[in-house]
Amino acid sequence: MAETKHDSEKLVRDFLGSWEDRDLDVICSAFADDAVYHNVPVAPIEGIAGIRAIFQAFLDAFAEAKLDIVTLAAEPGLVLAERVDYFTMNDGRKVVLPVNGVFEVRDGNITRFSDYFDLADFEKQSGFKL
Repeated sequence: MAETKHDSEKLVRDFLGSWEDRDLDVICSAFADDAVYHNVPVAPIEGIAGIRAIFQAFLDAFAEAKLDIVTLAAEPGLVLAERVDYFTMNDGRKVVLPVNGVFEVRDGNITRFSDYFDLADFEKQSGFKL
């Protein structure tokens, strides 16, 4: 199935919005089985099992998550999303992190998700080591 700009954008908007409900199955349903998730300051994670594991670790560490889109540009099969991610840690600490995400989409699934952010800033605010 050929991706349209609208389909690619909707998939990414729905994925980013799904974090607020904290449902791991819904969050991961956006991904192809062989997808790659890359927090660019650290090594990429290949495959849905590894992606599920890291997303579960995030959900376990954060009481709340809101991924706010600042600017989004979409083409068929490619979405660029500038965001500010807001997390509340289980101990109540707040994390506010500017992020740029690049999403590659094929056959209605995210096949590659790369996030670019300041790792030291994230680790300082969250106490979470990636």
